[in-house]
Amino acid sequence: MSDVIHCLDRLRKAFNRHDLDELGNCFGLHAVLVAPDGIGQERDEIASYYGQFMEAFPDSRCTPQSVLPTIDSLAAEYTLTGTHKGPWLVPGGGVIEATLRPIAIRACSVSYVEDGLIVSHRIYYDQFELAAQVGARLCFADAEAVC
Repeated sequence: MSDVIHCLDRLRKAFNRHDLDELGNCFGLHAVLVAPDGIGQERDEIASYYGQFMEAFPDSRCTPQSVLPTIDSLAAEYTLTGTHKGPWLVPGGGVIEATLRPIAIRACSVSYVEDGLIVSHRIYYDQFELAAQVGARLCFADAEAVC
């Protein structure tokens, strides 16, 4: 298995076990994670980002659909499933309390690997799809009167 595939497989397994220490160790010391709902810089902040998601969806799992590796990068399509059982932090500082609703979110990521560690991880998913599945509504700041 190539370094790139091995590295992302290690991340998926750590995520599915909810092992934040191992998950953090998948990233380089100065790695960057960019996602629709936030940016994490460096290993500890990236682990914290994942930890917040796992608190909101404590039974969350990642199931790969397809992977496209190159020499130093990998694009992956996957499905995130889980149940909304804890507070979910949303962009802008809001919190959506547990709804006990299931989620199944289609997502993709592009990751760059150096020396066996992820140095850049970009995640893409539809925030509105996730909000709708938990029964929440995302509102724009200037539209508060109708939300």
